[in-house]
Amino acid sequence: MLIGGGGLARETVELVRAVNRVEPTWDLLGILDDNEQLKGTRIGGVEVLGTSGVVHERPDAYVHACVASPEDPLRRLRLVERLALAAERYATLVHPLAVVPESAAIGAGSMLHATTVLTADIRLGEHVSIMPAVVLTHDDVVGDGVTFGAGVRVAGGVRIERGAYIGSGALLRERLTIGAGAVVGMGAVVTRDVPSGETWVGVPAKALIFGS
Repeated sequence: MLIGGGGLARETVELVRAVNRVEPTWDLLGILDDNEQLKGTRIGGVEVLGTSGVVHERPDAYVHACVASPEDPLRRLRLVERLALAAERYATLVHPLAVVPESAAIGAGSMLHATTVLTADIRLGEHVSIMPAVVLTHDDVVGDGVTFGAGVRVAGGVRIERGAYIGSGALLRERLTIGAGAVVGMGAVVTRDVPSGETWVGVPAKALIFGS
């Protein structure tokens, strides 16, 4: 069951279908969304079964959290904490066209879309969401709940802490730290550490001061 009825859920439906075309692996039971008005509708051809609480009614089913937003980068982790499921309940989804070496480690509930490339000795936490054409290079460490927009490039030895959101097309220099809950804007070129909770944009990237 997929949790979340937005665009990420529709993308995940297609990822699951791509996996099943290569080798039947998943029986997609339905989508869950806390908007009760969606119950009984279909998203991407998949029925909305009810709210996220349905996960507790189906202890036999795997679950994947499909929520992400740069306006609220910690949203997915808050959902996971509220549901309080065991890690074993979460499905890890890897597109057949992703490149994942033996030296990589991927946490439960994470998702890698098509043409993602992990080069060597990458560590991904739980509930990491990686859109297409993202490249992570040697010794990168990614915390729980991090989101990567499409086309992100991360140099070696970068540490990205829990709940950070890296916007599409961003470039991260080697050996940086991106703090927890930080947001890196689309197309940003990051050459310095980004503190927790801050939003950095531009080339080179600098802190965005809201209201200025």
